[in-house]
Amino acid sequence: MAKAPATKKDEVILALKAIAEEKGIKEEMLFETLEDAMIAAYKKNYLSTGSQNVRVNIDRETGEIKVYALRQVVEDVLDDQNEISIEEAKEINPSYEPLDFVENEVTPANFARVAAQSAKQIVTQRIKEAERSILYSQYQEKEFDVITGTVQRKEKGNIYIDLGKTETVLPPSEQIPGESYEFNDKILLYIVEVKQNPKGPMIAVSRTHPGLVKRLFEKEVPEIYDGIVEIKAISREAGSRTKIAVHSNDPEVEPMGACVGPRGIRVQNIVNELRNEKIDIIKWSKDPGEFIANALSPSKVIDVIIMDEGNSCKVIVEDNQLSLAIGKEGQNVRLAAKLTGWKIDIKSKKQYDAEVLENEPWTIEKPAKKDDSLVEDALAVEEELSLEVANENPEVVLDELESEDEVVMTLDQDETEDNELDQPDEKELTEDSSLEENL
Repeated sequence: MAKAPATKKDEVILALKAIAEEKGIKEEMLFETLEDAMIAAYKKNYLSTGSQNVRVNIDRETGEIKVYALRQVVEDVLDDQNEISIEEAKEINPSYEPLDFVENEVTPANFARVAAQSAKQIVTQRIKEAERSILYSQYQEKEFDVITGTVQRKEKGNIYIDLGKTETVLPPSEQIPGESYEFNDKILLYIVEVKQNPKGPMIAVSRTHPGLVKRLFEKEVPEIYDGIVEIKAISREAGSRTKIAVHSNDPEVEPMGACVGPRGIRVQNIVNELRNEKIDIIKWSKDPGEFIANALSPSKVIDVIIMDEGNSCKVIVEDNQLSLAIGKEGQNVRLAAKLTGWKIDIKSKKQYDAEVLENEPWTIEKPAKKDDSLVEDALAVEEELSLEVANENPEVVLDELESEDEVVMTLDQDETEDNELDQPDEKELTEDSSLEENL
């Protein structure tokens, strides 16, 4: 049996379904869009005021189009176009109640042909809007994720990239320094932000964002993807060096080894994608001192001194490790500071020792002063005891005093006698003088 030729109505249904499939739009949304467009066409072509409430229905199977005028059931009619009395409504159907709507078909002859011309532009516009909305939803779900694009062209330093259903721009600020981009190159991008725009979604992408490194590690390291190993922090200077701090939630899994992979293949794949950017994998620690020391790898740290003010610390390294700890143009310490969130002041051991010596206070000990108050107290006690003894036995005290006088007198007499013995005899002196004269 031969298949009946498709009618105009059938063609409308087939066209809507084809558009829905091609554009990824729901069929029902297209039907509703076409019905709204035909309502506008009816009011424009068949109503002088356009204030009448109407409804257009398109049969989803046959494509038949019907127009219905809507009037609300009321007690007192004030608007003949949009209202109907309760009495008149019940004559149509006894079940009508106030505030119900009575529908009356008012489909004009050849309405489908007339409406199609007017509705075409509206439907086309709605389809474009629907496409933009779908695209926005698709890319908004991929925000903070990676996507592959194809380089199309370069203009004024900007790289225009085809993402499949839309296009985006990679500005110079988001390009890895020294990286070249050629026509048809496949390029991995990190989606920083997705914004809705009348002309389509605005997709901001980057090759320099630390999030790109994070997603690459999640892709290459199963332990990170599964949540066994956790990325705690990333600091990056794109095209040159990145530091990534990792922590294992399983004591049996070594986080740094998991990221490096067998024979270093995992981290090497990431390095290749980033055009040989150096990557330092750091073991994270909740202890600030240990974390800071680890972050300054590959240098060896002697000590980390946490300062009182702010998130600042002083790091001591061996003299031959100072330049390594600071890094070329300060890069190593700069990345470590970003990674840890601490202000880091690096000193060599020699510098630190000199600093300590310079700041160490010098003190000269003074001899202890004689405590006059203690002497006075001792004398007072001695005097008090002497008075007490005198009061109890004054004769003893007097005898003692007399004895002392006798002793003094005796000493005086002895001294006088000694002096007399030392004086020469006058007779001897006279004889000596005469002898001297005779000589």
